[in-house]
Amino acid sequence: MNIVFSQWARWIHRTSLAGFSCPGVYTLAITSTDISGTPFSWCPEIVYVGMTNSKGGLKSRLQQFDNTIKGGDGHGGGHRVRVKHPVYAKLTSRLYVSVCLYECDVTSSDPDDLRIMGDVAKCEYECFALFAERFGRLPEFNDKKRSPKK
Repeated sequence: MNIVFSQWARWIHRTSLAGFSCPGVYTLAITSTDISGTPFSWCPEIVYVGMTNSKGGLKSRLQQFDNTIKGGDGHGGGHRVRVKHPVYAKLTSRLYVSVCLYECDVTSSDPDDLRIMGDVAKCEYECFALFAERFGRLPEFNDKKRSPKK
């Protein structure tokens, strides 16, 4: 499976990523080192891997995450992040995102579009496997035992 992620972007600049309305997989990293504009790489600072096949694409899903880390609801991983990082401004100053886009019509029942949506889900699990191979664990906030919501 060929997985191509964007360069890292600061959380506050996430909407500038190309293809942001598409479905896809996203990775989040928390680091005090400025990695914005650098090529994606698997690193231990990655704390979450997620995906979306929703009509709103990555833009909508990452907005749900943002709403949740601000104190709202809508994203389970965001809840787990907020438990450990309750101060929004402090968290987002160190939060980075990289995306892997899949162009398709998520409202379509065309077999090609359905296969692409399946590829998105498969990509997320492949990312879990790649991370686990490198670091012997899941990203911190994907590990529900290690990082509870409350």
